[in-house]
Amino acid sequence: MKTTNTSTPIPENGTVLVATGDDLNWLKANATLGQKLNVEKQLYINGKNVSLTPSMSIVNGSPQLVKNGKISIDAKQEGFDYSTEFYYDFGLTRQPRTLAGIKANGDLIFVTVDGRSPENSIGVSFHESAELLKSLGAVSAINLDGGGSSTMVINGKLVNQPSDSTGERPIGDGIFITK
Repeated sequence: MKTTNTSTPIPENGTVLVATGDDLNWLKANATLGQKLNVEKQLYINGKNVSLTPSMSIVNGSPQLVKNGKISIDAKQEGFDYSTEFYYDFGLTRQPRTLAGIKANGDLIFVTVDGRSPENSIGVSFHESAELLKSLGAVSAINLDGGGSSTMVINGKLVNQPSDSTGERPIGDGIFITK
């Protein structure tokens, strides 16, 4: 079982299950490479289990950045602080980011910030991300992803400069908005 923080190709007709911290220890103790697993989706809002409907989905992202119009970042509570080095490198330093927010009127905000390129953009930290989204009117916001995965395409055209030297990175999830 792979336990490093590197990208793992997704096998054709397959899935890659990733875990960190205590969840990684649980996964290593309870699963083996190539084993078939049953995965259940459960959604909890304010500690209460909410039934999923066909129109709902789960988005990979953490931590929350803005709550009720105020900057609110508790990455550790969200299981995002599994090591000091990782959190420092990813949360406190400036990195490329993909962010999402909601305005009070229900409008959605999607932002991709480039980084790791001093001549273009150095990126933003979690706190700077929250400040940016709040300045755009977000009353609720989350960090979706970061680093070389931060990519935005509008009408089929890449509109940012991904930080990987090879350009766009294959990723396992995304948000797609259609008319």
